[in-house]
Amino acid sequence: MTASPSEDLVRSLLGHAGIRVNGDQPWDLQVHRPAFFDRLLAGGSLALGESYMDGWWDCPALDAFFDRLLRCRLDRKVRKTPRVLLGWARAVLSGSPGRLRAFGIGTHHYDLGNDLFAVMLDKWMNYSCAYWNGTSTLDAAQEAKMELICRKLHLQPGMRVLDIGCGWGGLAAYAARHFGVQVHGITVSRQQAQLACHRCAGLPVTIAHQDYRDVKGTFDRIVSVGMFEHVGAARYRAYLQQVRARLAPDGLFLLHTIAGNRSVHATDSWIATYIFPNSMLPSARQISAAAEQLLVMEDWHSFGPDYDPTLMAWYRNFTENWHRLRGRYDDRFYRMWTYYLLSCAGSFRARRNQLWQIVFSRDGLREGYRSFRQWGCQAQHAPPSPTDGETRSGTPCSRTRTTST
Repeated sequence: MTASPSEDLVRSLLGHAGIRVNGDQPWDLQVHRPAFFDRLLAGGSLALGESYMDGWWDCPALDAFFDRLLRCRLDRKVRKTPRVLLGWARAVLSGSPGRLRAFGIGTHHYDLGNDLFAVMLDKWMNYSCAYWNGTSTLDAAQEAKMELICRKLHLQPGMRVLDIGCGWGGLAAYAARHFGVQVHGITVSRQQAQLACHRCAGLPVTIAHQDYRDVKGTFDRIVSVGMFEHVGAARYRAYLQQVRARLAPDGLFLLHTIAGNRSVHATDSWIATYIFPNSMLPSARQISAAAEQLLVMEDWHSFGPDYDPTLMAWYRNFTENWHRLRGRYDDRFYRMWTYYLLSCAGSFRARRNQLWQIVFSRDGLREGYRSFRQWGCQAQHAPPSPTDGETRSGTPCSRTRTTST
């Protein structure tokens, strides 16, 4: 059968990345419906993801497919191709959510079900990049990440810490247990708040279903892990203004965020539709401009390659435990979630996405700042599971709720 013009064009474009249609390599596409080619060229990255969810094509190694696709930079190789034909080649590249829309991401994504995230994540339920610094398991790598954050913040017993986007309370519990600090964690997800409160019971930790703009008071340390991606470029400066307003004069703020290699003001259409609405990845220039004359940058640590093994570990946990989730989620969700995890792994492997930890002080530390990168293969603490019965004495966890205006 003679190939259509659309098929010829797609084959040609993919060929630049060493990807073949119906080839025998793990990264090759196996196309099940000829209409896929027209759909792809008409709909860009949204059509690429949706057609995969619909079963129109498969790929034995989606992560390798996206690695090759994104490393190839087709937007530079095929400059005369109309822009719509190149949207699919940027399927994992990086709205500005207001207060109500900020709570919307909680409902859309983080409230998908604690059962889903419990089987996919580590025992502390960290939904952010792990630190594979001489570690070999997801649990150990996530503990190394939490230890890294606590040491970069120079935590001392009795300090008050604000955790913006606290998730299921893993970092709050870790910091309270092992560094003796008091933590106020906030999240826009009801389900996260409920489980975080339970997991932090007995610790000097409070959890609030709250927007960051509604936080009051002063804190010795502020940390934000995996939340800045939901702020939006138009509100980066307002976000950092709130951080400055809440930070003690000699305080430190650690920003842990996924980032992109270029400044954008919108997100990929498939990611926005199915995974993270109203999200975008900041660039170095956008972060620096937003912080100018507000905060002093003391340290900038890049370890984006660590997100690749983190995502692959989540993918293995998800697929190996799918039988436990199948009654709640259908097969289309399985394909959507597979596409999400493996496409993101490919984007970090191709170095199109980055992971940064940036430490800021309020006005600059006169004595300078001492950072951390490694301290041997294992964290110095040997933390127990956050769900066991061994807890530090402290204020019982309280859960509060604030409404958005």
